Amino acid sequence: MPIITVENLSKTYPVAIKEPGIKGTIAHFFNRTYRQIKAVQNISFSIEPGEIVGFLGPNGAGKTTTLKMLSGLIHPSSGNVNIAGYLPFRRQPQFLTKMSLVMGQKQQLLWDLPALDSLRINAAVYRISESEFKQRLGELESLLSLQGKLTQPVRKLSLGERMKAELLAALLHHPQVLFLDEPTLGLDVNAQAAVREFLREYNQRYDATILLTSHYMADITALCRRVMLIYEGELIYDGSLEELLERFAPCREVKVELANIIPEDKLAVYGDIKAIAGREVRFLVPREDLTKTVAQILAQLPILDLSITDPPIEETIGRLFATGVTQ
Repeated sequence: MPIITVENLSKTYPVAIKEPGIKGTIAHFFNRTYRQIKAVQNISFSIEPGEIVGFLGPNGAGKTTTLKMLSGLIHPSSGNVNIAGYLPFRRQPQFLTKMSLVMGQKQQLLWDLPALDSLRINAAVYRISESEFKQRLGELESLLSLQGKLTQPVRKLSLGERMKAELLAALLHHPQVLFLDEPTLGLDVNAQAAVREFLREYNQRYDATILLTSHYMADITALCRRVMLIYEGELIYDGSLEELLERFAPCREVKVELANIIPEDKLAVYGDIKAIAGREVRFLVPREDLTKTVAQILAQLPILDLSITDPPIEETIGRLFATGVTQ
């Protein structure tokens, strides 16, 4: 049975229309008019227990609005949501113990207090006993490599340490479902890798279900086999990451290092030249022509090195967002 079920979920916001200037302000005061903004439009999907699913979309596509509806922070305009057997917007205590929402741009830890004090407050809210609190704290502290950091004021922690502490606070009650909205936002490469490794370990250890939004594609490729794409409030793709690349990245990238510089016009016959940097050339070659083209390059050009990869996933996703087409 799916742990998350979403059927025809929509959210529409009324936004007041106001003309500029004093005249517009007076008119707005006495006769206010609105336009309707469709943030999310009739999206449906289900997620099985233990899945890690990437939820992708450009800014303003409706990702955060969807997560807020799934976690019960806002009420949907229409549609149905079921999370672990509960209706999120009712905010039942039993539901709140089964889920957690982490937003990379928001914090729940008190800025001037040690993180440990905020964690004790969370333990009291979730009615976690002292012995269980110590056991869970030690376990998560070790997984996140936060030993010796939780007794410092939050403002004294680095950005990466604060994000880890926020994750610890969100997971102290061992939720079954975890909604993550940009959890690695602003972190350096090492901190991003540490958070990704922790999430993978947490998922495997507790069979937790994770719905993850991120603008860092490394988060998605490292953690998610399945991705959902939302564009202008509509779900435009739901499937495996591999199938997405196969369907919408029809070319492979061939990178060669030449023994000497060759004019661009003589290289263009081998494929669409993506970039030239000295003796390094990057081609885009249709998948069906790859074998023949690579054979020609090896036979006709002075090659020192050659590699074949898929184009960066950011480019494939970017093209889909630019067109909103997945057919």
